[in-house]
Amino acid sequence: MSTLALIAGAGGLPAALVAALPQRPLVCALDGFQPTALAVDQVFRVERLALFLRHLQDAGITQVAFAGAVQRPRLDPSLFDPQTALMVPRLLAAMQGGDDATLRAVIGIFEEAGFDIVGVESIAPSLVPAAAVLTGTLTPQIESDATRAAQITAALGAVDVGQGCVVASGLCLAVEALPGTDAMLASLLQIPSALRPAGGLFYKAAKPGQDRRIDLPTLGPKTVIAAAEAGLSAIVWAAGEVICLNLPEMITEAQARGLLLWAR
Repeated sequence: MSTLALIAGAGGLPAALVAALPQRPLVCALDGFQPTALAVDQVFRVERLALFLRHLQDAGITQVAFAGAVQRPRLDPSLFDPQTALMVPRLLAAMQGGDDATLRAVIGIFEEAGFDIVGVESIAPSLVPAAAVLTGTLTPQIESDATRAAQITAALGAVDVGQGCVVASGLCLAVEALPGTDAMLASLLQIPSALRPAGGLFYKAAKPGQDRRIDLPTLGPKTVIAAAEAGLSAIVWAAGEVICLNLPEMITEAQARGLLLWAR
């Protein structure tokens, strides 16, 4: 039996991670946030978190990984067990501090329960590409725009806003916020052509100082298609900081659309 538990959120990342591992982990999911195309072994609620942690301990779990999208759940005070109730002030205070603070609090609770938190890049490094130009040819304009985009994304991440932006000819056309990547890329189609330079790139990176064991940015084939439909020329990301779902398909889609892919 595996000693690794995967706390799976919504989307395709949990299934991709399980497929990349040599042994299937115990797959757990927060109630209401089921992963795509992956069977779940254990569903849990935040209100019963202490009991869930004890279940993992009893099952011989020593390592825990997090993958997939989860939003802040609505809590039902009537469901709290006594031990979890003691954690509530800590969790609520962290939630007031933003996503990063919340994730740090969650990691701390699992670590205090004796679990080693492991990141995707350590257990499935094939999902986090190293530096390379994967399709297309770099140009001075793309390199310049990537430098500008990296500065903008670092500033966004420092105030816990987002992990990406769009830059064309040095101009920032959009930034990633709560609605996410898809909404940001779709918004580009609303910019009048007279205000928008041709081409441009979508840039993605982890937040400065982010604990890279959890909530790494993710790209996939759908991102490639959406970027091309939005009229962009490239997708660039910080090498070693971004998960790529189905990289071969990402490359195929990018080549078909003349899109540059660069792990910078």
